[in-house]
Amino acid sequence: MSRIGKKPITIPSGVDINIDGGLVTVKGAKGTLAREIDTDFTLAIEDGTLTVKRPTEQKRHKALHGLYRSLLNNMVEGVNEGYKKELELVGVGYKATVQGQILELSLGYSHNIYMEIPKEVKATAETQKGKNPIVTVESFDKELIGEVCAKIRSLRKIEPYKGKGIRFVGEIIRRKAGKTAAK
Repeated sequence: MSRIGKKPITIPSGVDINIDGGLVTVKGAKGTLAREIDTDFTLAIEDGTLTVKRPTEQKRHKALHGLYRSLLNNMVEGVNEGYKKELELVGVGYKATVQGQILELSLGYSHNIYMEIPKEVKATAETQKGKNPIVTVESFDKELIGEVCAKIRSLRKIEPYKGKGIRFVGEIIRRKAGKTAAK
């Protein structure tokens, strides 16, 4: 039995879960999320917990069991507390500003990059003197926030020699030695 799949999901107060066939809708203080899941799986809500049960021991059902439980848990956690990720812009002259839903990045290219952020995501940029600019991305949808962060990071990948680029705050970068180390 899947260790993750058989763990029950605790439903906090203020979170509503509606199961309609294969469509699961989770409503909370931060927003509403919906996901289509396989109709073979049975979802049971009892005593403030949600459990996911698989119908058979088929390889496909085993593979999806833990996945569905994790996705539903992320939805419940997202609408209740939300998610937050911080990106750090490391490089000389790198800047970030947010105006409404437009993120403007200056990443050492000949032009500034303007990126539209989805309405479900809230972005803020802060720059302190002597420190790298930090872009904070917040949302109730874990998948969407990961997608937005991946898109921002792809604009300037981390360079292994000097460590310049866009990284998560606290991320450890594997650095390489330069040409002089080869002698």
